[in-house]
Amino acid sequence: MGVTIKEVAKAAGVAPSTVSRVIADHPRISPATKKRVKKAMKDLGYHPNANARSLANRSTQSLGVVLPSSADKALQNPFFPEVLRGISAVAHEMDYAIMLCTGETDEEMLTAVEGMVYSRRTDGILLLYSQVNDAIIHFLLEQNFPFVVVGKPSERVDEITHVDNDNQRAGKEVTNHLIDLGHERIAFIGGSKERVVTIDRMRGYEQALREADLVCLDEYTIHTEFLKSGGREAVEQLLALPEPPTGMVIADDLMSIGVVNMLEEFDKRVPEDVSIVSFNNVYLAEMTRPPLTTVDIHIYSLGSQAAKCLIEKVKNKEEPAKRIIVPFDIKYRLSTKEKEGPTKV
Repeated sequence: MGVTIKEVAKAAGVAPSTVSRVIADHPRISPATKKRVKKAMKDLGYHPNANARSLANRSTQSLGVVLPSSADKALQNPFFPEVLRGISAVAHEMDYAIMLCTGETDEEMLTAVEGMVYSRRTDGILLLYSQVNDAIIHFLLEQNFPFVVVGKPSERVDEITHVDNDNQRAGKEVTNHLIDLGHERIAFIGGSKERVVTIDRMRGYEQALREADLVCLDEYTIHTEFLKSGGREAVEQLLALPEPPTGMVIADDLMSIGVVNMLEEFDKRVPEDVSIVSFNNVYLAEMTRPPLTTVDIHIYSLGSQAAKCLIEKVKNKEEPAKRIIVPFDIKYRLSTKEKEGPTKV
C-alpha cells in the first residue's frame, strides 16, 4: 500500500492540507515548510499523482459534493439521498462524475475540500448546506474556485450562486396553518442555530406568531439534530412545561417522526392532542402514521438546479452569480386538527 498524504503530514509535523499546498506549490507556504515537507516526502518515498497535478488547465469531468457532517449521519436523513439523486441525474446527462466529500468536524471538512481544490481532483464544488461564517465558503471565494450552495449563504449573498426555497415564507405559511386551526401555544423544533435553513424557518414561525398577536416564548423553541433522536429529546422538554404546546412546527420530517413516536410514549396522540406541521416532504412523511402535513421543498429539483448552475460556472468562470428559488407547496395531511375548546378573542 502506498504512502498517504496523512503519513507525510505526520512526519513533517504539518496538516494534510499543508502537504497538498506544497504539492501544488502554493505561494503562501514558506520555503522552510516546503523544504521540510519535501524531505518527508522523499524519506517516505511518497510520489504525488502526476496526473492529478497536471489537471490545473483541463477538466476532470467530476463535481465535488460536500455533505454537512459525517456521511454516516447525514445519509440517515432522506433529504440527502434525494438531493444527490437530482445532482446525479444532471451529472450523468452532462458526463460528469460525483465525488463525495465529508468529515466529522468542520476542520476535517475544510481540509478535505482544500485537498480537492489544490490537487485539482474536481472541477467545482457543491455544498449541500449553508451555515454561519463557513470557513469552506471563505476558502472557495479566496481561491476563486467554482462552487454552488444548496441553501442561502449567510453572507455575501449576491456574490455566491445558490439554490434555495423561500424558507422564511414557508415557515410563516405552515405556522399560519396551525394558527388558523385555533392553536395558540405553538412550539418550534429546529436544527442547529448555525444552519441558515433553521434560522429562516424559525423567522417565519416567529413572524406568524407576531402577526397573530401570539406570544413567542423562549421555552417553546428547541434546537437539536435533524434526526429522529433529536425529535425525541425535544418532546421530553416541551411536555415537561407547565403549559405544553398544542401545536408544533418541526423543521425536518425525520425529526417529526421521532416526535410522533415520543408523543405516543407519553400517551399523547397526533393530531388529537398535538398537531404537527413539518418540512421537506421526504418519502417517509406520507408513510408515517398519521401522514405528516409538511412543506414540499422539491428536494430533487434543488439538487438538479444546483448541478446545472455549477456546470455552467465550471464551463464559464465569468458566469455571474445567480439566486435560484425553487417554489414550495404545503401537503395537507392528517397530522393537524382544529384545536378544541375556547380560543383567543
